[in-house]
Amino acid sequence: MLRIGLIDIGSNTVRLVLFEYTEETGLKELQNIKTPARLARYLTEDDLMEEEGVDLLVDILKSFQLIAGKYDVVDLYPVATAAIRKSSNVDDIVKRVKQELGIDIKVITGKEEAYYGFHAVTHTISNPDAVTIDIGGGSTELTFYEDKELIYSTSIPYGVVTLQEMFFEGKAHNDEGAIKEARKHIEEELGKVRWLSKRRVPILAIGGSARNVARIHQSMINYPIAGVHGYSLERDGLDDVMDILRRTDEDDLDDIDGLSRDRSDIILPSLLVFQTLYDLVDAREFKFSRKGLREGLAMSLISKEEPEAFNKHKIYEDAMDGLANDFKLNRETAAKRTEITERVYHELNRHDLFSISKHDKYLLKNAAKIFYLGDFIDRDATSQHTFYLLANSNINGIVHRDRVRLALIASFKNKTLLKFYAEDVGWFDDEDIKLLLDLGSILKFSNALNISHTNIVHDLYLDENEDGYVLTVEYKGDPIAEEYQASRQKKHIEKILGEKMAIKFIEA
Repeated sequence: MLRIGLIDIGSNTVRLVLFEYTEETGLKELQNIKTPARLARYLTEDDLMEEEGVDLLVDILKSFQLIAGKYDVVDLYPVATAAIRKSSNVDDIVKRVKQELGIDIKVITGKEEAYYGFHAVTHTISNPDAVTIDIGGGSTELTFYEDKELIYSTSIPYGVVTLQEMFFEGKAHNDEGAIKEARKHIEEELGKVRWLSKRRVPILAIGGSARNVARIHQSMINYPIAGVHGYSLERDGLDDVMDILRRTDEDDLDDIDGLSRDRSDIILPSLLVFQTLYDLVDAREFKFSRKGLREGLAMSLISKEEPEAFNKHKIYEDAMDGLANDFKLNRETAAKRTEITERVYHELNRHDLFSISKHDKYLLKNAAKIFYLGDFIDRDATSQHTFYLLANSNINGIVHRDRVRLALIASFKNKTLLKFYAEDVGWFDDEDIKLLLDLGSILKFSNALNISHTNIVHDLYLDENEDGYVLTVEYKGDPIAEEYQASRQKKHIEKILGEKMAIKFIEA
């Protein structure tokens, strides 16, 4: 087990994130604490960090050091970005922190900051090609990658705090003249990054301002599930958030659901950047990542000791393994259930009775791995807990719609409950629900064939005769529990067949 603490010293906020890594669970967040510092505002005209700003930073780091100690985390990695990076007295700041607290601040370059954001995104979101943007208080990092390999990266020396100071200082947050001037400046600056134009790929947005935009939009449309990681908008979604910000008076900004109070004066400049970038890239979607610099750096540090810890090509699989471990699912039982589920599907498919896409087959396979994980909480409400846990968990490597589909299949108990859950979300038509019902039916019946968790099924095959269908199950061991449960649950398969099905157990 490895535990490390990352301190992200940004221009707007300072944040402590404590991580734990084990081979079984992967990277887990133990604690996440932030405080608004606005260090960029303590920079003088000649880029000297004022004593007041340095004192504030030292006090914050001292508090974070104490918190980390409570979690037995001694390996602290403070990382400083634009505000400290720009300071003409950066060496004095680093020296003072070392003398008073005994920790070394790593001042990273804009290129390094961009790389760590790229590293986090490619290991937690499945898009093979994208432009990433991480807009902080004093700088904006941009990358473009193909097939999850970094092609271009750059850092622009302005962020939401500097834009606010340049164009909105002393004015209303929605001043039309300031908006016009800021947009013109942003277009000119982004236009200088020649590799951005017409990439026609998704944009993946990192950072607190991006998360706030996502949360505002989710509140506006009463989004039915939790989590911003992997949440996706098109251009009109960004426009809708901009419209509500422009219409809202400064005194009423706190009434906007999803908007953090300490970002209310800087959220609009970030949206101007996002809109401009969307048009320049000719983007296909605008997706939000909850993972960024801190996660990217944590992965890089852990990979030095555990080279096989993270695989950007197996994000979804690793997320499923992590879930199974979190909820104490037996790996051997899950593997056997998955094997039986695949075999039942192939037998139906062999007789031209049921066919699905590779994507849906993959979804079914992963649902089999974590079927009824809500049993960990309460056996009497297993289906309900399974659905709501999966539908509202941030699962890496899967889009939100598929996350809910996964939840509906893995929680399947009966048609009534599935339709209830699906209607509560409101994303699926009758055809979608019919497919999900069939997939859930296959999985529930397959689970019945290993209900004792003794892995007795050796083989199975489906045959047709004059009376309908016969499923022959070859077993090794005692099938008493499986015989009973399979006879109870075979109705789910019979609905797919449209005919009766007999089940015959024979010793292998």
